Amino acid sequence: MNRLVIALLLSLGLLSRAFPVLAQPGEPPHDSVSHLIRFYEDDDFINIWFHGTDDAYTNGTRIDYFYKPGHPSRFFLDKWMPAAGDSTIDIYGWGAMQIMYTPYNIIDPDFQPNDYPWSGALVGTHTRYSYDPERKLDLQTELMLGIIGPAALGRQTQSLVHNIIRYYHPDGWSHQFANDLLVNVNVTAEKQLAAPGSFVNILGGAQVYAGTMQNGAALYPLILFGRMNPYFHGFFDQYTSSGGKTPGQRNWQLYFFVKPELQWFLSNALLQGGPFIHNPAYHPLQHWVPTFTYGMNISYGHWGFSGSQIISAATLRGLYCHNYGNVSFFYAW
Repeated sequence: MNRLVIALLLSLGLLSRAFPVLAQPGEPPHDSVSHLIRFYEDDDFINIWFHGTDDAYTNGTRIDYFYKPGHPSRFFLDKWMPAAGDSTIDIYGWGAMQIMYTPYNIIDPDFQPNDYPWSGALVGTHTRYSYDPERKLDLQTELMLGIIGPAALGRQTQSLVHNIIRYYHPDGWSHQFANDLLVNVNVTAEKQLAAPGSFVNILGGAQVYAGTMQNGAALYPLILFGRMNPYFHGFFDQYTSSGGKTPGQRNWQLYFFVKPELQWFLSNALLQGGPFIHNPAYHPLQHWVPTFTYGMNISYGHWGFSGSQIISAATLRGLYCHNYGNVSFFYAW
């Protein structure tokens, strides 16, 4: 994994030489708060064009607690996760997420091998987000541990929500993948490529994910524009504005972002089943998957909100593309 991280940093370093980086003087290289709660919801019924669906990647619900310790972390996992430099802003986090895939026809109780599978996963996460404001670089490491299958409670959660909103009852969960263990390590590296003024920021990013949940990689540019805090001053100040009284910090933010991404998957347990238990066969995995994400962030004081739309190519060969939205809420102190 260390070789993969080094390769990502070298690639982003070469890219950065092709773009001028304009420094923004007088910015304090630290977050203005030390704790943050994030709640986010992925759902294909969230659609700004009012074309909501209930298939493929249909739901992802996640809650995280992030914190910035006042001293170097002594937790052994934190020491293992890489830092972006010697004088970085390090943010740690713990979280939980439930993920669900379903076929197009959720009221069909029969096995549907020519569609996306019934698949549910429940995972816990531990993260380290490491920011270097001088080199305009960050490393984000995420450790995931969980389970796929009936123990992930996908059937119960979707049935409960559909009963509450009086929507179709999902009848095919008996065909979901068997219980299996999910362990993954995801590493993201980002480097500022250009910042023509304080209202535009262009980054290059790369990801590697390895384990029993997903194996693959991704490349993307990230373009942000609007009124915003400096990106590499830390995760908290990207999404809240409680540092408005600090020189160089915004008391409110409103900015937009676009992120075209090319993903490469070698394996994906959410679409193929876990690696240790035999599961029924579906369409083969689509190894190259382009996506396009666009959205906005708005914050005032300790509160923040983010909304985005994600357009994804088919993730199983021969099946359909997919469109889903995300809403995220933040509170920092």
